[in-house]
Amino acid sequence: MDWQLIVDSFWPLLLGGLRGTIPLTLASFALGLVIALGIALLRLSPNAVLSWIGRAYVSIIRGTPLLVQLFVIFYGLPSIGVTLDPWPSAIIAFSLNVGGYAAEIIRAAILSVPKGQWEAGYTIGMSNVTTLRRIILPQAARVSVPPLSNTFISLVKDTSLASMILVTEMFKEAQRIATFSSEFMTIYIEAALIYWMFCTVLAFAQDRIEKRLDRYVAH
Repeated sequence: MDWQLIVDSFWPLLLGGLRGTIPLTLASFALGLVIALGIALLRLSPNAVLSWIGRAYVSIIRGTPLLVQLFVIFYGLPSIGVTLDPWPSAIIAFSLNVGGYAAEIIRAAILSVPKGQWEAGYTIGMSNVTTLRRIILPQAARVSVPPLSNTFISLVKDTSLASMILVTEMFKEAQRIATFSSEFMTIYIEAALIYWMFCTVLAFAQDRIEKRLDRYVAH
């Protein structure tokens, strides 16, 4: 094993993660959560048409590969006159994908809150929106943190697919170094370890967030 190569490549790989993988993950996850909340509320709507739209969205996203979604947005849209750069394409694709999976997590979390919490909000004069924002969502957030954290961690790893549409992130950097050095096994294992390091830090952050949200749980 070429230890000097490992040392020399560590910083470029880490930098690729910090400049590419992490920002791409954060941007996609944040936008994905907004989409997920909207889809979850559609799924919970008493209006059959709105509920069907939410259900159809989830079905399409969960029923098609993420790589195909990336290719449709980056390589497919230009055929109908819509051309996007690699980074916006990746963020849109990852956000839409997160939205499909996280929507069901959020919907289940909202449904897990006792109906008495809604009634408590109405009793003190809150509207549906205010009750949802001030009482229901904070409690649902605590329930949804573990599965949403898993989605976030999975997204960190899924961003490696962005290299297929010319986005420069950690795995793209690993490919470049491996091709130049011909040490594919060494470089890819090193990249895997850095991904694992990122995910370990995120898992620690997840535990801290769960403890902070404990205050919102109804006992």
